Amino acid sequence: MSVNSISLVGRAGRDPEVRYFESGSIVANLTIAVNRRSKQDEPDWFNLEIWGKQAQVAADYVKKGSLIGITGSFKLDQWKDKNTGEDRFKPVVRVDRLELLGGRKEEGGFSNNEPPMARSTEEDIPF
Repeated sequence: MSVNSISLVGRAGRDPEVRYFESGSIVANLTIAVNRRSKQDEPDWFNLEIWGKQAQVAADYVKKGSLIGITGSFKLDQWKDKNTGEDRFKPVVRVDRLELLGGRKEEGGFSNNEPPMARSTEEDIPF
């Protein structure tokens, strides 16, 4: 049995780069920084590739610093460098599922997945 599955939770390293194709397809590319257990360690960075409706969600709601969760599979892009002719490789996570996690105020507004009516006030707390 073979399984190629990866799940990550982290913060977007940049706004998604979105491309639209004449066929109607859409792809969003961005990076995600995932912290390690120790606060002293640098985060791990992953390249993400998101297609279809999930890509449109990323384009509309994910910004640099957004907390997101993803599930997908690992792939290795490879190509020949046009200048040197050398083989090049880039590890990429092909995202199958994108979740917007946020939940706190960001940049003076509400987070991407928390509309104003969903926020509680001190008056809503029963104690």
